[in-house]
Amino acid sequence: MDLKKDVQQQFGKSADSYVSSSIHKDGMDLQKLIEMAKIIGNEVLLDIATGGGHTANAFAPLVKNVIAMDLTQEMLLAAEKFVKGNGNQNVHFVKGDAENLPFSNDSFDIVTCRIAPHHFPNINDFNKEVFRVLKQGGQFLLDDNVVPEDNEFDQFYNKIEKWRDYSHFRAWKKSEWICMLESVGFEIVEWHRFEKTFYFDSWCNRMNLPADEKKKLTEFILGTSERVLDKFRVTTEKGRVLSFQGEAIVLKATKK
Repeated sequence: MDLKKDVQQQFGKSADSYVSSSIHKDGMDLQKLIEMAKIIGNEVLLDIATGGGHTANAFAPLVKNVIAMDLTQEMLLAAEKFVKGNGNQNVHFVKGDAENLPFSNDSFDIVTCRIAPHHFPNINDFNKEVFRVLKQGGQFLLDDNVVPEDNEFDQFYNKIEKWRDYSHFRAWKKSEWICMLESVGFEIVEWHRFEKTFYFDSWCNRMNLPADEKKKLTEFILGTSERVLDKFRVTTEKGRVLSFQGEAIVLKATKK
């Protein structure tokens, strides 16, 4: 699929910036994922779309083994350098597709996926695959950007994300996530909403957005309705967008 090639292209050239990205590295959402997990210490964990490796790195000291999987080879190399550099030797790196996992049924005690599913074009395939590879009683820990339930807000956020990053597919509503996961057999145990502040320059630069497109995107945001500007807490200065606020869901579901 072309979008998957887009993902590989985008993240191949942005791999190192994702390792150092403060949103990916320092987010309170990552600590919440760890708090939500029920861990004894002998678990085998799969981290799907590991990106810079931050989730795999955080869970590695707590479990027996981690498989860190990503679609993009450059990401895997950057993540391995980061994770091994932190002294975690129980993490193994595998190239694979989130919608067609290269693992057998009932293989993992825990599956994590953080700040990635908005890139997946066939989200139901992903959800079914997570359910398939989890053991009975296994935990799925999901963390991703979401959109408000209001359609105008939904369309605005997904439009600016796609503009900035052509490999973006869709950030889903909170209600859509709950519906999709329950429909494949998961039970939702716990979920939290996190606010996320995006600093416009670094947000654009992380995806290497060309200067002319950044200018057009700025003009689009500045020209949107007061209702949208207020909802997303858009801050501006002298015709520049400084920041805006998005949201994420952090969710735990179990395979019963």
